[in-house]
Amino acid sequence: MRALVQRVTEAFVEVDGATIGRTGAGLLVLVCAMNGDDETAAEKLAARVAKLRIFRDDEGRMNRSLLDVGGGALVVSQFTLAADTRTGNRPGFSSAAAPEDGRRLYEHFAECLRTQGIGVETGNFGADMTVRLVNDGPVTIWLDTADRA
Repeated sequence: MRALVQRVTEAFVEVDGATIGRTGAGLLVLVCAMNGDDETAAEKLAARVAKLRIFRDDEGRMNRSLLDVGGGALVVSQFTLAADTRTGNRPGFSSAAAPEDGRRLYEHFAECLRTQGIGVETGNFGADMTVRLVNDGPVTIWLDTADRA
């Protein structure tokens, strides 16, 4: 699985002009399940996100995790993280998981964060969404479970 993690002071997601999910200080997590991913990949990614030390400590260094600071997470499905841009000008998305698998793993990822005590709100899988955020830092981190295989 892949995730683009952004440290935010606030973030929210809208569908048809209505806010369906939001977080204050914490993380915006854009998530994509890839072909071959399973529940174990979602669990590993959720553990990495929860423990990723990208929040400032008392000395201003990035040394605290989402768990340490008690922040929330807004989790949004983002199949375009599977974009293959190696050839041509139009990205391909064939490495993204099939929609039914993507939905299952996206929901499992969000639930895994919740079971760690993190307040999680989500977007609407497959919907045309508008995501607004205030990136804190800015801090943006790319995670891919395949990088640790």
